[in-house]
Amino acid sequence: MPRHLGSCHCGQVRFAVDGDIDSGLACNCSICSRKGSLLWFVPRQQLSLLTPESSLSTYSFNSHRIRHRFCARCGIHPFGEALSPKGEPVAAINLRCIEDLDLASVPVHQFDGKAL
Repeated sequence: MPRHLGSCHCGQVRFAVDGDIDSGLACNCSICSRKGSLLWFVPRQQLSLLTPESSLSTYSFNSHRIRHRFCARCGIHPFGEALSPKGEPVAAINLRCIEDLDLASVPVHQFDGKAL
């Protein structure tokens, strides 16, 4: 399984994530559309934080089911954490934070989060 490295803009938050990037999801909900995130979902155990947990801040709203994680210094959102519909921990990786990834090669699916 390939390992991908990623970070926020300033580098205070660094992470590694294992898996094949087969697609991204563009959501039009209020927070995703403002952040411009392009998300890739993986089981949470495939994400390893390479910097201290204290380098992250957390934002949660509405149903408080998703923990939106962002850098406490530069504000970039590298990933989020939640439970899948089956109750399993998942991470939503912001593909725009993965190093050396050719985003043009990743198929993007649109998700109507605004309708939820």
